[in-house]
Amino acid sequence: MVAAAADLLESEGFDAVSHRAVARIAGVPLGSTTYYFASLDDLRAAAASALAQRWVRRMARAADAVREGTYDPAEAGRRIARAVLPGDRRAVLSEYEQLLAAARHPAVATVLREMRPAFVQVIDDLLIRTGWAGRVRSDVVLAVLDGAAVSALSEGRADVREFGAGLLAELLGTVGRS
Repeated sequence: MVAAAADLLESEGFDAVSHRAVARIAGVPLGSTTYYFASLDDLRAAAASALAQRWVRRMARAADAVREGTYDPAEAGRRIARAVLPGDRRAVLSEYEQLLAAARHPAVATVLREMRPAFVQVIDDLLIRTGWAGRVRSDVVLAVLDGAAVSALSEGRADVREFGAGLLAELLGTVGRS
């Protein structure tokens, strides 16, 4: 049921996640969803948690592919952006729509706040692998990439990752000169 709810959340957004829709997709009686999830907020929070865990696993797999070394700002920015941001525009749009919509759902916002350390941990690993650990904070990297993704999406830029990589490289270049 949680996987079905996460799939629905990812493809159609929070408003599409209902007990009835999840039961239909999961192939279970409606009573099952209301038995395990007392409220729609509980169901949406479980879906958001599963979806955020998928994102962290995707990021961690991508981070594992980055070989340790000392990368210049442009290459480090590129590798980190590729690991943190999804590969295609539709996936980026879906992810950031869910993150922004969470503000309207307090239970979901709580789940995502609790998941933040997992995202930061992956970025910590990426900073170590690229030789930038201790020179820039992981939460700053995440904020730059989040802002870049929202800007790129809202401005209709074709390659969200490339835009994020460029901004991150600029930040790393500034930090590297300090």
